Amino acid sequence: MTDTSLTRLTRLTARLPREVDGRIRAMAIASLIGQIVLILTGGAVRLTASGLGCPTWPRCTSGSLATTPEMGVHGIIEFGNRLLTFALTAVALIMLVMLWNLRKERKDLFWLAVGLLASVPAQAVIGGITVLTQLNPWVVGLHFLVSMVLVVLSMLLVNRAYGRTGRVMDRSYPALPSSMAPTMMVTAVAAAAAVVLGVVVTGAGPHAGDANAPRNGLDWDLFSHIHAVPAYLVAFGALFALVVALARRIQGPFRNGVLVLLGLTVLQAAIGITQYYTGIPALLVAAHMLVSALLMAAAVNAADVARYSPRA
Repeated sequence: MTDTSLTRLTRLTARLPREVDGRIRAMAIASLIGQIVLILTGGAVRLTASGLGCPTWPRCTSGSLATTPEMGVHGIIEFGNRLLTFALTAVALIMLVMLWNLRKERKDLFWLAVGLLASVPAQAVIGGITVLTQLNPWVVGLHFLVSMVLVVLSMLLVNRAYGRTGRVMDRSYPALPSSMAPTMMVTAVAAAAAVVLGVVVTGAGPHAGDANAPRNGLDWDLFSHIHAVPAYLVAFGALFALVVALARRIQGPFRNGVLVLLGLTVLQAAIGITQYYTGIPALLVAAHMLVSALLMAAAVNAADVARYSPRA
């Protein structure tokens, strides 16, 4: 490296944050929103039968990196979803650069950002395998599950960036009963189990992403009912936590977090039951996917706050 290049690099690092500021927090929020939007656009690809809108990978067609007019609206939808992956990679990279001066002081933020940056390209590769396997339902499901993992990482990143949780907290919370932290952890695990079983249900359902895409061959009706079991556990855990918070007059982020979690759980249950009895319309499936991402983030947030709250 020349002296000129070294000087420029030194000037650049000098401009980077030396404490967690609004720029870092904004990138954390952008990451969380982007991961949720990616789930929604991925759902749009499948629900509009655009899964093979770009029939090859990494190019959209054998002769074009981008979609072509001949690919029509399906090509636009599929290629748009691919572009969003690049945008999220840029967000993760910017976040990592912003944290460079804090890489030792705030290892929690730095390694979460590393995880996001490493996972987004991996997600793109899984998406490519999805196309190359002609929308194999298990690969499609893995694609969705990795997106959910990224939502979890992004939610933790937001909490740490705002000093809500973690070893560098800038606020204090009301004491919680000792049962709350394990209760919310079990609730978050149940939410994750509901997501995994939802993927199985989706793989057996009608919205395959393409008319000729294979299904997993499982009993859709049976697994729909199995999928509901962990959802009941999430509802019970959130309701129990809210009752305890109200009974003990616990204010602040924990009570607000479980209230949001319970509200999203009730909304998700209403959407799920409605789509079950109305023939699984595409718009309701899209809503179900969106709320599942929000619910997962809410469950992680509630468990994270409970973990770092003092014990009564």
